[in-house]
Formats: sequence, structure tokens, C-alpha cells
Amino acid sequence: MERKICGWTLALALVWAMGGTTANAQSWQGVGEMPLDYRAYVRDFNTGDDRGLVEKYFTADTQMISGSGVRIGHKGMNEFLAWAHDGVREIIRPQVVMWDKDHIFAEIDMDFIASKARPDFTFGALQAGDILTVKFFAHYTVVNGKIKTLKTMTWKPETGVTKAPKLGDHAGQRAAFIGYTRAFSGGLADQYSSFYADDVKLHLSSVGDLSGKKAIVDFYTKMFRTVREDLVINQIVYDDNAIVGDFVSVFTAVEDAPEFVVAPLKKGESIRVPVFVYYTLRDGLISDIRVARSGPPGK
Repeated sequence: MERKICGWTLALALVWAMGGTTANAQSWQGVGEMPLDYRAYVRDFNTGDDRGLVEKYFTADTQMISGSGVRIGHKGMNEFLAWAHDGVREIIRPQVVMWDKDHIFAEIDMDFIASKARPDFTFGALQAGDILTVKFFAHYTVVNGKIKTLKTMTWKPETGVTKAPKLGDHAGQRAAFIGYTRAFSGGLADQYSSFYADDVKLHLSSVGDLSGKKAIVDFYTKMFRTVREDLVINQIVYDDNAIVGDFVSVFTAVEDAPEFVVAPLKKGESIRVPVFVYYTLRDGLISDIRVARSGPPGK
């Protein structure tokens, strides 16, 4: 009787989800113990260690079945994940998880966070700093504590999904910050400015304060015409209120820049400036940026 009830519950959950209602909070329920520790699976998935995940949680003859094809065994899984995650972090955010002794069903909001351009990405072209969320339904068949079969189906991207705050201490938010730095270094104004609050303030000792998203974008758009800035990360500390980073700003002249504020540069020349940057966060967005040099510039 319990298994029959659970089957009906899974079916009703699928019907409910396909009705377009977005879950406000996670729901985890099932019959008996989970056939595997799905919370641990989500945690390990979100580290980005794909090979470790496949080895730990999937049988040697596993099958992953989706609209894009069938992947068989560890080799097939690893090859697919290496392609899918090239420059893209995939983050699971479970909304509803249900189980019996042999199966797990999950409604998942899946975030895809780009750190480089992926024009060929399955769910749509991505630039560094883009975050795309896709609703997944996943059915796992578990044998002896490992996943024998994984079947997935998806909705159209950004349909019926929840959205997480962009920045903070969660694995996905950390990945999003890396995407932000790559978008900034690539001069992708639409992408990097999407991480700013409208009233963001930037404090630079060399030029003074810049107030508002537009002022910051205008400043860097003009600078990047002659000098590009690449943020090289040494160390970062995250929490939900601030991100603090030890960086090297590498300035490279794409045209002669005799009046560049750090030092005159000829086309092709670069100068490295070590800096500490303190990003204040509000509601997952950057509301204040304070930059201080932490050492002398060097070519």
C-alpha cells in the first residue's frame, strides 16, 4: 500500500509542477529511507567535480536518458559532462524531492553559470557572466545505493523557475562571481553590470567616486577603448553580505595610452597592479566597491 500511495504522490507532484506553479520552499518527502543520500549527491554535484560524482554515485553500466540522447557508463557520462561543463558551472537547486526504496524523483531548478562564451550551449548561447535557469524533472532508479538509470526532461529555459540571489556564499553564487570577473575582463557591459544594484558606488583613489550603474559602465567602456583590464584572482572570501578579494589588475593597452592614469602605455604593453577589493552585497547584488592598491605596479 505504501508504494502505491507513493506512486500516486509522485504522479500528482509531476502534474502539479507542470501546471506552472513555482515552489516557494523545498519539499522533501518519501517512503522509508532514501535509496541514496540525495542531499549529499546535490552537495557533491555542486562542487563541480564531475568525475568524482560519477565514480561515487553511478553504477559502472549506468544510463542517462534525456532529450539530447543516451549516455552509457562512466565513460559516456564523463564525456558528456566535460563538454556540457566546459566554461559552465551547473548548480542543482531542488524544489521537490520524493522517493521510495528504489527511486528518487526531483523537480529541480538548474542554474547554468557561464565563465566564457558558449555559443553552442544546449539551452541557448551564453556569454561570460550569463546565468540561465532551466526547470528539470529527474527520475533516478537506484540499485545497491548507486544510480542505475537517470531520466531527465526539461522545460523551456527561464519558464516556471525560481531565481537565486546572484552573489553570496552558496556554490552557485561563488561560481557567479567568477562569471562576473570574466565578463568584466571581457568588457561585456550588459553581463557585468547585471551584478550591480542600480545605486552601486565605485570608489577609486585614482579617479574618485562613481555613482550608479550607468556611471561605472560609461567609465569602463571609455577606458576599454584604449586599455583593457583583466582581473586575476589570488584569493577570495565570500559571505552573503560581502565578497573580499586579493586580485592583480592587469592593464593592457590596445591603443597607445600616454595619459593612462596608472602609467603611460604603448600599444601592446601591460602593467600589473596588485589590489584588494571589497564588494558590499545587498540582495545578492553589488552595492558598493572599494579598491585599494596592495603593492607597487610592475610591468
